[in-house]
Amino acid sequence: MKILVSDDVSMKGVELLKDNGYEVDVKTNLDEQGLIDCIGEYDGLITRSMTHVTEKVIDAAKNLKVVGRAGVGVDSIDLKTATQRGIIVVNAPTSNTIAATEHTCAMIMAITRHVPQAYNSLMAGEWDREKFTGIQLKGKTMGIIGVGRIGSRIAKRMQAMEMRTIGYDPYISEERAKQLGVELVDLDTLLATSDYITMHTPLTKETKGMIGTDEIAKMKDGVRVINVSRGAVLDIYALADALKSGHVAGAAIDVFPQEPLTPDINPFIGMDNVVITPHLGASTVEAQIGVSVDVAEGVMAALKGEPVPTAVNMAPIPKNIYNVIHPYFDLMERMGILGVYLTEGPMKEISVEYTGDLAKTETGILTTAVLKGALNPILQESVNFVNAAQVAKSRHIAVKEIKSADSSNFLDAVTVRITTSKEVHFLVGMLFNKTEPKIVQIDEYRVDFTPEGYLLLAPHVDQPNMIGQISTILGQAHINIRGMQVGRMTRQGHNIMAIAVENDIPNDIMLKLRSIDGILDMKLIHCDLHAGL
Repeated sequence: MKILVSDDVSMKGVELLKDNGYEVDVKTNLDEQGLIDCIGEYDGLITRSMTHVTEKVIDAAKNLKVVGRAGVGVDSIDLKTATQRGIIVVNAPTSNTIAATEHTCAMIMAITRHVPQAYNSLMAGEWDREKFTGIQLKGKTMGIIGVGRIGSRIAKRMQAMEMRTIGYDPYISEERAKQLGVELVDLDTLLATSDYITMHTPLTKETKGMIGTDEIAKMKDGVRVINVSRGAVLDIYALADALKSGHVAGAAIDVFPQEPLTPDINPFIGMDNVVITPHLGASTVEAQIGVSVDVAEGVMAALKGEPVPTAVNMAPIPKNIYNVIHPYFDLMERMGILGVYLTEGPMKEISVEYTGDLAKTETGILTTAVLKGALNPILQESVNFVNAAQVAKSRHIAVKEIKSADSSNFLDAVTVRITTSKEVHFLVGMLFNKTEPKIVQIDEYRVDFTPEGYLLLAPHVDQPNMIGQISTILGQAHINIRGMQVGRMTRQGHNIMAIAVENDIPNDIMLKLRSIDGILDMKLIHCDLHAGL
């Protein structure tokens, strides 16, 4: 089989492919037309970020069976079209974990002992030991925001430095935290008690800007802040102000909201209590070799027809089963997304009950779609059809699948029930006319809406002018309502509104909506599927 490598990758991966009998051509700097002209003869394609695998490229790729991305992000690959064509897409999601972990540790040490500043002073001909007196890590408290793949490794290394490790992660169980030696606390407690705060979260709607002016003000005086995760998680301008005032003693930042960080947008210029690096978290020789070798192994497994742990799109399914279940994939994933937004606290169990014809067929991949929808919004690592079950297991989330002959109120319906440490929520979904996904029940509320785009869910007291007040606030904020449906509770007294809106809703508008007399709760849910997962 022939494989095309269209971007610069470590030759270790190329050599591995050749050693296993594959014919490999390296052709870099191809534009779309250049790729279209040559892709037809290849069974596999390995890329990085420079190559864009568009629908036109995939249409021309008559023999293509697998696309491998030597890295994590797959935004440059048309995953929908690839999946429709039966092309497996694989990436290398974990190869940079150690690199990012170790860079974080280096940044921590640099701001603790003023290493870059002392170096610059000495190179300038100075000898000022007193000026660069540092502190010890032993006995200090390290606050870790996001105790996932990288955050858990930071905890282990800081414990070796005899630090106390505390963590904020709404989606990790107490059992898992104890295994890691991390004391789980709420965010305010972490901010107020940590001597060091390091961030290791994915960039989501919830985490964007999560550490800003208000959060920095809650930090203890003399805190040191580190960010080697996502630039937009931290307000660097608020941090710069706190560094200038002395409230924050030091900072180490590797990622920025806008990259590259040019002088006109760099708030840290001239400051001697901050260390900044140009997004070097994954920049190690080993990490670059790792992504090359990992993607090569994934491509080879796919070409051999073996399971691919790093696949980011759906694995092949027998045609007879696929014909029955394929209309339900979007519904199932969206139900997972809705379910995780409805709940609070770490998930303990996800159960999926099938009725009607669905109860008579193989539904494991549909249950996986629910897991994928529920886990992707809350985790840093990518969750796909291959690894969703294992990710749930590693998070100590029990997964149950129930087949029921009793269709009760709905034929061919699916009930997803999510149990957390605090509560239980369930929702019922089905397909209208065998094609259109619908949610027909949420807990005790009977509803009928399509789970897509931005959706406001508002349980409320059954009283006049509830719709009017919400509509007025949204209208004054120039937020267009695409649709609205009111569902009645199975018992009298309470209703629920499901309101589809065109755009995201700012926090100040959400506060106004929640302050309406009679509103019991107000959640904004982004129901769209996670592109590229």
